[in-house]
Amino acid sequence: MPAQDIFERHGEADYLFWGAWSQRFRVAYSVWMRVCVLYFGVLKDLVGHGRSEMDLAEGASVAELLEAHRGLAEGREALWASIAVAVNQEYARAGDVLRDGDEVALLPPVSGGTLVLARS
Repeated sequence: MPAQDIFERHGEADYLFWGAWSQRFRVAYSVWMRVCVLYFGVLKDLVGHGRSEMDLAEGASVAELLEAHRGLAEGREALWASIAVAVNQEYARAGDVLRDGDEVALLPPVSGGTLVLARS
């Protein structure tokens, strides 16, 4: 949006179309937070690394973080339905609200090993 479209002239002050009022101007801003995301298992292979920093809108939930990641595993939508999430090393639910500096671990389901029977 061009700068001239953002401001509207009203007497001595310029006002923005959205945001909070200050003493003279209405200001538009967003509040962001940064979380650390850890990827495990097949997710680590899909994204190509085990850790990333992610900026989210303040007050974002675990569900919103997962939604932002859905494009990483195209064709594997069932994977997202079964991911466990831990925030700061405690299991979290989809509605839990994240905070700035949180560590979020995405834990895909794990199928394990093989059964080996010992011969006697």
